[in-house]
Parts: sequence; C-alpha cells; structure tokens
Amino acid sequence: MTIKHVLFASRELAESLAGNPYMAVISITDPGTPEAKLDPLFKHVLRLSFFDALPADEFLPAPMPGMFDHLMAAQISDFVKALHAAPFEISTMVHCEYGVSRSAAVALFVEAFTGAPLAAREFTYEANQWVIDRLLQLHPELNIDIPAENTARDRRHRLAMTRDALGPFALESA
Repeated sequence: MTIKHVLFASRELAESLAGNPYMAVISITDPGTPEAKLDPLFKHVLRLSFFDALPADEFLPAPMPGMFDHLMAAQISDFVKALHAAPFEISTMVHCEYGVSRSAAVALFVEAFTGAPLAAREFTYEANQWVIDRLLQLHPELNIDIPAENTARDRRHRLAMTRDALGPFALESA
C-alpha cells in the first residue's frame, strides 16, 4: 500500500497546514471562489471546483454547471491511482469549504479504493451521496459505506466515559 493514511478537513484547516511533500491534497472549492492557498511544499495537488449539491431531479440535462460530474470523478480516480502506484508512502488529505460533505465523500472513496485507513471515519456521515454515486459508477466493484450519524455521537460518548473513568489521569493519557 502506497497511500498510508486518508484525512479530510475544512479549507481553513488545509490552508493553515505546513506543506509536506509526502502528503497529497485533493482541494475542493466552490465555483467562483479563489483556489485554496495551500503551502507550496504540498507537491501533489488536485484542484477541483464544484458545489456541495445534489440534483433535485436525476433526469435534468447533464452536465449541470457547477455540479460534480463524471470528468471530475475520473480526475479523482486517476489522481488516486497514480498516488497509490508511487514508489513511496504518501498520505492523502481531502478538503472542501467546511470539511463535511464533499471532502468526506472523496475521502471515503480514497479509503475504499486504496484500503488506507481514514482518520475520523465516523464523522463522514454527511458525505455527499451524489459525489459517491459518480465515483462508484467508475468503480462499481467498490463498497463505500457511509457510517450512521450516531457513530460519531457514540465515539464522543465513549471518549467522555474513558475520561471520567481515568479521572485525574485523563489529561496525562490524552
């Protein structure tokens, strides 16, 4: 496995990070907004621009301006395939404006395609289904499982219970 970790984040967090030549970035912005200001040390960057939207009617004429489409899905697939075939280990971070829907969908795809672990996977429950469906059309052999919303709540509850059980030692072990 060449891609060793998958992360997803907000634009604000991505722009605040120090660059790393061993971390690839899939940068997703809204149409009409400036590109994310990423550190130039990020050497492997795919930039895409599409709305966080689901079409109201699947029979609308395609492509619709600003919507995620098959070309963008192919760009993501080719980018991830090339990274995964690289002769060195690399992490992949996907960011969008808020780090909730589009980035979560693409990060789930990267996880399914490469087998690399997705950090904070339980918080991907709001992944954009339209994006996932377009990626699955290219790769029907993949299984992309969006976790239930309560998975994130359960994790927070378990962490709180662990802190309560550890008492004064909780800060030392965190």
